Amino acid sequence: MNNKHNMMGRRIFGFSIMGLGLTSHFGKAFGENAPPPAPIPKAALPKASPEKAAKKTGPRILCYVGGYTRSGPPESNATGITLFEMNPESGILTQLGHVTPADNPSFLALSPDQNSLYTVNEISDFEGGHTGSVTAFQVDRRTGVLTKLNVMSSGGADPAHLSVHPSGKYLFIANYTGGSAAVMRIQPDGSLGLLTDLIHNTGPKMPERAADNPPGNYAVSDHSGSHVHMIQADVNGKFVLACDAGLDRVYVWLFDMESGTLKPAEKPWLSMEPGSAPRHFCFSHDGKVIYILGEQDSRVVVADYDTQTGAMQVKQTASTVTAQFRGSTLAAEIILHPTGKFLYVTNRLGNAIACFRVHEDGSITLFDEVWVHADYGRALSFDPSGKFVFVANQRSDCITSLRVNTETGVLDFTWHFVPIGTPTSFAFTVIDSV
Repeated sequence: MNNKHNMMGRRIFGFSIMGLGLTSHFGKAFGENAPPPAPIPKAALPKASPEKAAKKTGPRILCYVGGYTRSGPPESNATGITLFEMNPESGILTQLGHVTPADNPSFLALSPDQNSLYTVNEISDFEGGHTGSVTAFQVDRRTGVLTKLNVMSSGGADPAHLSVHPSGKYLFIANYTGGSAAVMRIQPDGSLGLLTDLIHNTGPKMPERAADNPPGNYAVSDHSGSHVHMIQADVNGKFVLACDAGLDRVYVWLFDMESGTLKPAEKPWLSMEPGSAPRHFCFSHDGKVIYILGEQDSRVVVADYDTQTGAMQVKQTASTVTAQFRGSTLAAEIILHPTGKFLYVTNRLGNAIACFRVHEDGSITLFDEVWVHADYGRALSFDPSGKFVFVANQRSDCITSLRVNTETGVLDFTWHFVPIGTPTSFAFTVIDSV
């Protein structure tokens, strides 16, 4: 989330130096990994219509990309939700020539059946009020083209994240500036119904910076109050968790499937390092370990997760930068590889991906940092096969990609650059052409 109240303060750092202590891809950037010959002019980049692409046979990998469309800050060069097709061998993304209009679609999520796509509209003036909104789209499973179903208030200002319950019957929304967690019913046709719950978190004011920061980190996260940055159900759908970056807590609620309401768990929250600004999390595939990313201190908290009670027990904290690093950093995304063996984190101000090995007990070890070759790498996503990882570089208006060695976890830059205005989110799906 780029909070309007402190955005300018958070955007003046420019490039921070990540070279110290790195032994892998930073050092090799212009050695044996030298780029290919002259790049393809933008006008010559491949494009195809969804209809022509649909004539292909067999499974096709499609990718939706969202971003900021309103005049900033932040920079807003996106025009809506852009549709791409991925070459499964090379990982190259080809735009299918179709952009779906949407208002600041900064985070996207597909339904479990892949028939619907949902986006936050990261705004604070929906229908003249003081809330943001969310929009539902129907996915054409032949072409990938989106058809708008409806738009509803998110219940709070500037929604930054949303996710769908594993049942496909409810949408969870994190309202960042509004400081609230919302639950919305999903209708049988995929359209959005009414809110079934809306929770406003409260707590003491927290410091702007964490004590465990890397030395010289001047980046700050907004701690003026509650700022819910992510909300998602656990792997069983029994509990719903939310990162509150303003209160430095991860909240846990028991979810009532019938009423669509949230009830505090026995241990209603996990307190994080003061000032760390928990931003995003992900679970191990069995749901028994949770990895929580602190935006401000750029650390990963590893905790055992009790699937019966929702309780978390911290067992490790790991930095996403090397011990030699000095300077400003601001972590953004955390994702687990489909094999479950590797964990990856984006550091926006360092323009790098931190690479971790995941051990049998769920603990992690940092083994590499890889340059994204662009500015402000924010969103991070695997393609469905897990062979490629894609980076949405918000400030440099492009997507870059890296090939994943699924045995070692090592990332190799592909030298494929995709121009797109202010990208911030990915949603991949696989469709079968007729």
